[in-house]
Amino acid sequence: MQIYAIALRMIFISLLAAGFLLNGCSDKGKGGPPPPTEVSVVTIQAKSVATTTELPGRTSAHLVAEVRPQVAGIIQKRLFSEGANVRAGQVLFQIDSSLYQAALDNAKASLARSEAQLSTIQLKAARLKELLAEKAVSQQDYDDAAAALKQTQADIQFGKATVEAARINLQHTAIGAPISGRIGRSSVTEGALVTTHQPQPMATIQELDPMYVDVTQSTAEILRLRRQLQEGRIEHSMKHLDGVRLLLEDGSEYPWKGVLQFQDVTVDPTTGSVVLRMVFPNPKGILLPGMFVRTVIQEGIRKNAILVPQQAVSRDLKGNPFAFVVDSKGIVQQRPLTLDRTVGDAWLATSGLESGERVIVEGILKVKPGAPVRAVSFKPSAKTNGKGQNPAPPDQTR
Repeated sequence: MQIYAIALRMIFISLLAAGFLLNGCSDKGKGGPPPPTEVSVVTIQAKSVATTTELPGRTSAHLVAEVRPQVAGIIQKRLFSEGANVRAGQVLFQIDSSLYQAALDNAKASLARSEAQLSTIQLKAARLKELLAEKAVSQQDYDDAAAALKQTQADIQFGKATVEAARINLQHTAIGAPISGRIGRSSVTEGALVTTHQPQPMATIQELDPMYVDVTQSTAEILRLRRQLQEGRIEHSMKHLDGVRLLLEDGSEYPWKGVLQFQDVTVDPTTGSVVLRMVFPNPKGILLPGMFVRTVIQEGIRKNAILVPQQAVSRDLKGNPFAFVVDSKGIVQQRPLTLDRTVGDAWLATSGLESGERVIVEGILKVKPGAPVRAVSFKPSAKTNGKGQNPAPPDQTR
């Protein structure tokens, strides 16, 4: 009987253990609600942001002078090195001056002849005037003498003008630099024949310090900026125009800043844009005429600007930008955005978000509107360096 009781006890314990196991498995199969998805968020803070515009353009020389002959002749000497710096008044070419020297000598001799005749004719006219008063000569004789005197005086004036013209032509045989600057290649050599005011320049001189940079800006952008200024969305002062930055073709930044000189008053009907001219110092000759560059102009300061990390911005099937935010209850909400431009690694949002809201930066693909999430602060990794993926820019981004 004792053995039979022990066996019954063992069977009862086995059944009880099996029941506990079945109940444990049943509870595990039912389970509770899944924990909220963890996402990384960034809290949006409004702050003042300097807005800039990047405009492409080309450089041009501050002064350009084409060297042309003012007299005809044969080039005897070229007195400069191509590509060198020349100063205003420096002789560049020497034309054969023998014919012009002879013309000057001839003009001087003719003037001397007229001046020599002047004293004799003056004395004759004075004597005839006295004799006319005494009725010793006729009026006709005196009139002829007076006319001869005036003729001689006119000849002297003509002779002086001829001498001056001959002297100027002789001086023009030495062709000087009209401005200081760097001279390019010469189109003529020694022995070449040049003519007065020929269409082809003999050489071109360009003043390269300072340099002009001409860029174009659409009238739509000008009107947009003017509207924002009137509405008070950005603050602007003239000092912003004194710090124009320049980016060279290789992407490097030019070490000197320029000044916006003027905005053209005429709109190009083919492009709908106007020309802006900047002036940049060029002491080391880095800038050359015709270079393609990009200028960065500060438009003004936008107060209370909302910046959204680029990797927090997504787009729907129509390309409209939006972002996910986490409200105070930990629920995901989708916000459509209006983007203006990029500022560093962020978008400048003009509508859709407010300061203090939490925007999801990581875990966007794991959430949907209305879902509960657990928000943690975003910590950029060294790999991303705080920069997210770059979505396609909006239409108004420049």
